[in-house]
Amino acid sequence: MRILLLTPNPPYPPQSGGALRAYGILRSLHNAGHEMHLLCFAESPSALESTPLPTLCKSITTVPPPSRTALNRLRHLLLTSQPDIVQRMYSPELAAMLVESCRQDFDIIQFEGLEMATYLPVAANTQTRAKLVYDSFNAEYALQRNIAQVERSSLLRLPAALYSTIQAQRIYALERWLGEHADGFIVVSPEDRELLMPLRGASSLPIVPSGIFVDDYQDGERATLEPQALVFTGKMDYRPNVDAVSWFARDILPRIQVVRSDVSFYIVGQQPNQTVRDLAAMDNITVTGQVTKVTPYLKGASVYVAPLRMGSGTRLKLLEAMACGCAIVATDIAAAGLDAPARAALWIADSPADFAQAVIGFLANETMRNEFGERAQAAVRANYDWSAIVSRLCSVYAELGLT
Repeated sequence: MRILLLTPNPPYPPQSGGALRAYGILRSLHNAGHEMHLLCFAESPSALESTPLPTLCKSITTVPPPSRTALNRLRHLLLTSQPDIVQRMYSPELAAMLVESCRQDFDIIQFEGLEMATYLPVAANTQTRAKLVYDSFNAEYALQRNIAQVERSSLLRLPAALYSTIQAQRIYALERWLGEHADGFIVVSPEDRELLMPLRGASSLPIVPSGIFVDDYQDGERATLEPQALVFTGKMDYRPNVDAVSWFARDILPRIQVVRSDVSFYIVGQQPNQTVRDLAAMDNITVTGQVTKVTPYLKGASVYVAPLRMGSGTRLKLLEAMACGCAIVATDIAAAGLDAPARAALWIADSPADFAQAVIGFLANETMRNEFGERAQAAVRANYDWSAIVSRLCSVYAELGLT
């Protein structure tokens, strides 16, 4: 098959959840013998030449990322009923490139995430023969509802809660439109399927979980961290991640430090916003910013922590930590979307006291850390390696009449 993939950023290096999934799909379908084409935003197209992408793709088309002033964003929020995400990555130039692509003989045009699904109506209006597939990373309307609920707990964050409440309503309408008009609609977890099924009607809603290439995480260097190192990874201007590390630093880490004064917390990930950067002023907290690879930090961690209080989908950061054999403490929300064997390899804790006690328990017992790490590696290899997942994606295409 000839498949065109639309992504908001180049899917290499795969340093965020969306990029990890898109890269996994691209590489797996290429390895399965399909002809892959990529349309995405890129600051520096020439930088892609030194990545694996030219080997995986028959063609790569890029346009500069769109820019949006604060005034334009405010005008859009106040004067339209569209969700903010519609305009975040909208570019007339990319829309024109998509129209041109629709004149080619593609079997599938697949839109990665809700930001790129805003272009699905553009493709639909061309009357292309290609099947239009929306690959949803999250049940976005439910994510915004969850964010609003957490934000309401603080008086200072009420404006953010109001924003998310409004966005949830607008995104619901967009996801419902996609449910009615996309030829294919993919979800990543049973939880997301339950949330989005009412928007899809009688049409199928297949689950294709996110995955990783487990072997890619088996070798490599180990970062030299403090002996009792706690690590969190993620894109650090993403609201659920910002909330997670802020909550951990404020309400959980001090409880751990009462028992283990030697503990250190590493926040690893690109684009840390001011809230995250300010955490570096606290005792024993390091904010790394963007790193070449997260794997050395995962291998150097004593415990990987995932104190997420908002979100949906599957946490690829957890799969990466599992592949590296980390002992992991996670909230129930962080573990959402994982199957039973994978959840059994994590220590689930939701309250600050329980979370702190779980971390303390791991730090005090190396044997238990190793046992959980081995269990995690086995679970991720069995069910979340792309070699085990790509057949599910191909089955989705087969249901659309394509082989």
